[in-house]
Amino acid sequence: MPIKDLFDLTGKVALITGGSRGLGLQIAEGLGEYGAKVVLTARKQDELDEAKAHLEGLGVEVMIIRNDLTQTETVEPMVQSILDAWGQIDILVNNAGTTWGAPTEDHPLDAWNKVVNLNLTGLFLVTQAVGKLSMIPRQSGRVVNIASVAGLQGNGRTMAPTLAYNTTKGGVVNLTRALAAEWAGYGITVNSICPGYFPTKMTKGTLAYGEQRIIDSTPLKKLGGPEDLKGVALLLSSDASGFITGQNIAVDGGASVV
Repeated sequence: MPIKDLFDLTGKVALITGGSRGLGLQIAEGLGEYGAKVVLTARKQDELDEAKAHLEGLGVEVMIIRNDLTQTETVEPMVQSILDAWGQIDILVNNAGTTWGAPTEDHPLDAWNKVVNLNLTGLFLVTQAVGKLSMIPRQSGRVVNIASVAGLQGNGRTMAPTLAYNTTKGGVVNLTRALAAEWAGYGITVNSICPGYFPTKMTKGTLAYGEQRIIDSTPLKKLGGPEDLKGVALLLSSDASGFITGQNIAVDGGASVV
């Protein structure tokens, strides 16, 4: 098979949670460029509308669904609505997430629950529904979790204490390994991308604490850019990664290895 065909996503349906901006939208651009039909979910309708217009301007076929993954009863009906419209979900990119900065001794319980409910429970529920309703019956699928280098290490590179975020991303890292082993028999691969620091709305607070310090401690001496996740996301979403599963791939300029 020609290598370019291994990356071809024509006819595939990709669901990207938190896809209306930031890293999720970047990934949607990349998958759409290679032929995927893209479904974006997020909480804010105006941001979804803007993302849809942007992607359609690039020639991507897009569906948008306003949804809050912390409203647990809405998750399976949301997945079913995609299947009713487009028949299948071949690729799931679990990108939706949130963070909270506070010293651990002062961390509010409601903030802890907010982070856990979206970053772990919401991810679990949408993955469960997509697997049960589409990927397992079809014996095929690609699950790509967006974890973080914060799930691979402690908090030594920034002054921003984000214990709940780091804890949940560590959970995503091991969920990726465990689910990869469990679902391998169904022909489903499960991998994660662990981004380093990218300038997004969610990282604005952390970067305000010490952007230059982060850059200085990163071997490539820069933050992540708008094209830096697209290649690995395409790889893990395509047939080119058919023998890759259970892996957590850092995209961080080398920050996690020094």
